[in-house]
Amino acid sequence: MVCGEEDKLIGVVTDGDIRRALLQGIPFDRDIAMICNKTPLVAREGVTRAEALRLMDTGRGFIVNQLPVVDYSGKLVDLILRSDLTGEELLPLSAVIMAGGGGTRLRPLTENVPKPMLNVSGKPILEHIINQLRGAGIRSITITTHYLGEQISTYFGDGRKFGVTIDYLAEEKPMGTGGALGLMNFTGETVLVMNGDILTQVNFRAMFDFHREHGADLTMGTRLYEFQVPFGVVECDDVTIRSLVEKPVQAFFVNAGIYFVQKPVLSHIPKEVSYNMTDLVQRLLAERGKVVSFPIREYWLDIGRVSDYNSVASEYGSSRDDGSRE
Repeated sequence: MVCGEEDKLIGVVTDGDIRRALLQGIPFDRDIAMICNKTPLVAREGVTRAEALRLMDTGRGFIVNQLPVVDYSGKLVDLILRSDLTGEELLPLSAVIMAGGGGTRLRPLTENVPKPMLNVSGKPILEHIINQLRGAGIRSITITTHYLGEQISTYFGDGRKFGVTIDYLAEEKPMGTGGALGLMNFTGETVLVMNGDILTQVNFRAMFDFHREHGADLTMGTRLYEFQVPFGVVECDDVTIRSLVEKPVQAFFVNAGIYFVQKPVLSHIPKEVSYNMTDLVQRLLAERGKVVSFPIREYWLDIGRVSDYNSVASEYGSSRDDGSRE
């Protein structure tokens, strides 16, 4: 919330506002006024619980979770949180963790251990993911398995001791990062799909709100990836050199392996065949579906190589896995 003199509310800046600004290339040192919403939804001092909930549910055509309260002069006097009115707030969706990969690039660590079960700071990678989902208010989880999948189902069971409900879909053959979704039935309207080899501190609630706010068919988590060209880059017009840039830095948003998907979209996925989430994205783009990018600024690492695993093990703690199982 942005306030001026005498604490009068000027506007609000949400997580989504900041992420949209990042996509537009607006740097962090710019004036907050560039992205501030100067006509936010507010309640007046003395608002009842029922009135506050009604405003949060219908005030701007989409659900909001925080409601500023101002007095007659516009001074900010309170902030109402949905969770304070309703108790623990569970997200109305299921999560699917794709954990069936063979981890071939992580050999020999994955000779006898599926990649999602590699140890990071005393816990399997998959346990870190499940704990984060639970903390975000997600209780229903399906894990797809293939390579050494029994180790995963034996360790996590039905999920009760981890505070969630876990089902499993064992792939008889590898079905890609999205093929198993064509075999599942979901009760909610939105599904969170993520790879089982990712460690991240992304705010799943913020990503879900972003997805709904934009009315997206599919929201892809993206990560800004930068690399420096190790040479001077020359721009030529025929044989004439027009510019020389010494070791420029290139930047791209890359797929972070986390998606929010609307249930009707899943009908596009063929059954019993290998199919990747990127195939689904390409189809939606071809059909002019609404696909949006959610930039992840929080910690994120895809553990695809031994060097990645060594890096994350040192960041989370000294505990790592040598791939052996007694």
